[in-house]
Amino acid sequence: MMPSRRCLSSVAAVMAALVSLTGCAASAPPESGATSAVVSVDNCGEQIRLEAPPQRAVGYFQQSVELMLALGLGESVVATVYPDNPPLPRYAEAYRSIPQLSNKDASFEQVLSAAPDFVYGGYASAFDDTAGRSRRAFHDAGVATYLNPEYCATEPITMDDVHTEIRTIAAIFGVPERADALVEEMRDRVAAAAAAVDGVRTAKIFVYDSGEDTAFTAGRQGIGNQIIELAGGTNIFGDVEDTFADVSWEQVVQRNPDVIVIYDYFGTPSVEDKWAFLQSRPELAGVPAIRDDRYAVLTLQDAVLGVRAPYAVETLARQVHPERFR
Repeated sequence: MMPSRRCLSSVAAVMAALVSLTGCAASAPPESGATSAVVSVDNCGEQIRLEAPPQRAVGYFQQSVELMLALGLGESVVATVYPDNPPLPRYAEAYRSIPQLSNKDASFEQVLSAAPDFVYGGYASAFDDTAGRSRRAFHDAGVATYLNPEYCATEPITMDDVHTEIRTIAAIFGVPERADALVEEMRDRVAAAAAAVDGVRTAKIFVYDSGEDTAFTAGRQGIGNQIIELAGGTNIFGDVEDTFADVSWEQVVQRNPDVIVIYDYFGTPSVEDKWAFLQSRPELAGVPAIRDDRYAVLTLQDAVLGVRAPYAVETLARQVHPERFR
């Protein structure tokens, strides 16, 4: 089962079960308790209280691991689960030095075999109750959990949420000072990329994640939508109130995209195979993106709440508006 399609069904369950956070800041920064060692944070309707920074964290899904590595927390991460893409080059050595419990979903028992004191879930399905991995089960086993707030937010995720997530995780691990430089660098990179495409003719963009009978695409709730906007585009399904959604090919034709953005990740066909499939569909032949052979590529990890998202703005802008980067 593909990570993003699996997450879509999990999101609905989580949002029904948890008290969703409101506003663009989907996760409130932690509050310090009576001592500097105690951290309390409301995460997706669950109150997390840590008496001390985690020492044995499991990163369940890749965005969780890369964010912890970006904060220099590699020594505190004892295991990883379910990568979507090759690790970022800057973190590749550290990432590959961490034991991988599974290249797909891990069982509750597999996660506990790493003797974790903290599990950081990148997608809602990290804490799938039907698979025995509920947050309650971990809590009862004495393990704190934290869910990426993209999967319980009631408003679209933005770059501000990336900054909040970085500051939240830094505070949980007792290294709040490490967040500042990282957030500042991200702000600068986003601002520079957005400035480069300022005033361009906005490109109509269709995101193709996967699917044959229908197209699995990006809606307005996920950060992928803002990446498109900052890169000088408009998500043609930006009116869909979800992070990911299935749409019909007839809808794609009606919305007539100029560019197709293909999400690349493990467990789906290659980018070349996805593009060949899109070109093979007769109803798409007249769509400008197909007619003009215009597609761009982002990894799935670029388009979720994590450390890659700010840099993905430039990555996409260079492909959609190359004339602005010559």
